[in-house]
Amino acid sequence: MSALESARERLQPVFERIGATSLEREQSRTLPTEAVRDLRDAGFGRLRIPVEFGGDGLSWPDFAELLIELAALDSNLPQIFRGHIAYVEDLIAAAPGPRRERWLRRLAAGDLVGNAWSEVGSGAIGASGTVVSEAGDGSLRVDGRKFYTTGSIFADWIDATATKDGTDVTVLIPRHQEGVTVLDDWDGFGQPLTGTGTAIFESAEVSAEDVAPFADRFRYQTAVYQLVLVSVLAGIAAAVERDVAEQIRARTRVYSHGTAARTHEDPQILQIVGELSAVAAVARASVLEVARAVERAAALADDRDSADAIDAVVEAEFASAQSQVVLTDLVPRAATRLFDTLGASAISGSKSLDRHWRNARAVASHNPWIFKARQLGDRAVTGAVPDFIWAVGVAAPK
Repeated sequence: MSALESARERLQPVFERIGATSLEREQSRTLPTEAVRDLRDAGFGRLRIPVEFGGDGLSWPDFAELLIELAALDSNLPQIFRGHIAYVEDLIAAAPGPRRERWLRRLAAGDLVGNAWSEVGSGAIGASGTVVSEAGDGSLRVDGRKFYTTGSIFADWIDATATKDGTDVTVLIPRHQEGVTVLDDWDGFGQPLTGTGTAIFESAEVSAEDVAPFADRFRYQTAVYQLVLVSVLAGIAAAVERDVAEQIRARTRVYSHGTAARTHEDPQILQIVGELSAVAAVARASVLEVARAVERAAALADDRDSADAIDAVVEAEFASAQSQVVLTDLVPRAATRLFDTLGASAISGSKSLDRHWRNARAVASHNPWIFKARQLGDRAVTGAVPDFIWAVGVAAPK
């Protein structure tokens, strides 16, 4: 049995429970705390961790397969694990050492990491209002406020960006301490259960060994973050195909001006379902191509400054951008097109079929695709390679 087959077999009971309860969670806006715990206990957080540290050692293409499968059942869940996935990858790509081994084993045993990089407000572009400073007793403390803290409300640790003595750093903050508050105040119309709200740090304690220069992060990180998001889009596309087929098979009423006595025999309806099936297939193929590009970058991470490693990072970044540009258009459109097959009954709140469009549109809004498309065009025409680390804020007047 392959590593993927073994992991899938272990996760299958959890996936089945998640699929059976996802609609109820969406309708009641209930955070998937139990589902996250079940995934953790079944080892979802260790899928990429090397076997020698207690993980499954999955390749990126194999891992992407499971991300898509989970997203088809509940699109919130892979996004919840996005910060954890990136932190694990940073450890995998890091040079061997005691801290790397200790943390890989700790995360393989079940600890989860959330994300807290973004800030809102009127700060300058790229500037962080979150600060690591030394307290009077010599310990390090973190103060600041973050938003879009996906997954942190479920996590044991929070991977945050900050500054220390004027240098950009990342800091791993223990989630369960008096100085940390995580709020479920995300009000987006899509992906409502990802815990993408506010995290507040008030003299939160952190270990000195868990503060590192941001420049030391693994170089293909934005491709990894985007790979998770396009995996979610591919999962939503698969859910659209699944749900529309189920609804059509169960439908008995037809329109007098239709072309068949049963909806599932109507060639016009079947054409639309075929189009949705094609979108799901293309989305999956696109994600797996990105995963292969990320796998190549990961394989060269040991020699991060070599020309081959840098080229692999560039290819992974552009592959993820290409997938994002295409799936941002195809998947939300497919999630709307499904309503053309079912009539007015499809908009019933009890079905919540609108969640597929809302969730796809929310995922597609991350890291706006229009700027990625421009960069792709610039590369095609001039060969330009942009900086792959982006920031949001108020720009200085030109």
